[in-house]
Amino acid sequence: MSKKNRSSSKTALSFHDLRTQAQQCTFRERVGHFSRFIAQMQASREHYYLREIVSPPGRVVDLIDPQTGRKRTFRMFGSNNYLGLANHPSVCEAMRRAVANYGAGVSGPPLLNGYTRLHRELEERLSAFKQAEDTLIFPTGYAANTGLITALTTPRDLVCYDELSHASLCDGLKLARATAQSFRHNDLHQLRQLLEDPAHAAAGDRFVGVEGVYSMDGDLAPLDRMVPLCRKHRAILILDDAHGSGVMGASGRGTAEHFGMEGQIDITMGTFSKTFGVVGGFVSADKAVIDYLRYFARSYMFSASLPPAVIAAVLAGLEVIAREPERREQLQRNVRYLADGLERLGLPVHPEAAIIALRVPRGMNIRAAAGRFHQAGIFLNAIEYPAVPLDEQRFRISVMADHTREDLDRLLETVGRVWGNFESRELRNGTNSDCGLRIAD
Repeated sequence: MSKKNRSSSKTALSFHDLRTQAQQCTFRERVGHFSRFIAQMQASREHYYLREIVSPPGRVVDLIDPQTGRKRTFRMFGSNNYLGLANHPSVCEAMRRAVANYGAGVSGPPLLNGYTRLHRELEERLSAFKQAEDTLIFPTGYAANTGLITALTTPRDLVCYDELSHASLCDGLKLARATAQSFRHNDLHQLRQLLEDPAHAAAGDRFVGVEGVYSMDGDLAPLDRMVPLCRKHRAILILDDAHGSGVMGASGRGTAEHFGMEGQIDITMGTFSKTFGVVGGFVSADKAVIDYLRYFARSYMFSASLPPAVIAAVLAGLEVIAREPERREQLQRNVRYLADGLERLGLPVHPEAAIIALRVPRGMNIRAAAGRFHQAGIFLNAIEYPAVPLDEQRFRISVMADHTREDLDRLLETVGRVWGNFESRELRNGTNSDCGLRIAD
């Protein structure tokens, strides 16, 4: 091993190193290297992934501390449970009733033997929620994105997609073998060039893939300008609104409502694993498109239907979103309060949704900083290189409606201490600042 790999880290190999070495390694060598890498992270007390939670997923959670093996209480700022639906009494009660009425699962794919009245009711409710003619439910958000891309595009088509698009869209493009061209994040000028460039002229259709709320930065796709651009060039717009559904818009219907673009999005994809707090995904579009997907989206055709309890949870969540708008209003207040507090700490942020990206200074040891948050009982997601470039490492703060002022003040106090330790050089390059698992939601 080179001196460079040993220089300033208790962890000898980075994940990036392992991926590079994998090209020359056998299967056994690859898994062996990775096993030792994880063991070194754990021995160095740098491993804050896969923490075992032993309580309901609220604003505070109990988990087993990987350093001591004992149960501790943490303030949760790493959950997508934005509106508190994952542990809402109405949602939990709806799930219990569904199990009593329908059992644990349907034991088969929907086209053959896995379609209940609850499933159809949710498709109808989501269609109204997204102002679309019909909706198709998938087992996961990942399956929804890969399924729609592989079913609707061909190698004759051109797909232009934002460079920060989710891995599920990128993987779907690889499977579809469509001509794919990324454009700089939210850069409509470059998108226009791609759509107009004769070199990228497609024999088939043109698609544009964007996200309503981008999960790493919490910023929005400018749909008010993007929709007219797509219409002008006859491009089919695919909107991934995983982090916008339930959060954005006057009624919580998503990013299209926020921009006044409802009914003008060709295809909307969303998930149940964010605001709704369970698992699953969906695609809303014209009825003809959805009917086509039912028979050509392989991730739908060859996957079992979601359990009725999950479907009931989403239905109940939709009712809470409509019945309790104060949850969304409180979420917005919490985001503003936290942003103002970070501004006072000299850390300007400009959140547009419920995600706040707290960029770490270049040279800060993000693993050591993550350890300080953990010690303080703050659950945060550290987004490390190579998930993002070295100069864009960050902590991703997910704000919840249920957070109290005390929770937010405790987070701000801890951020101030951690950044103060960096200024005093305690967190500068102490362990590994350039290695990390590629974890992204």
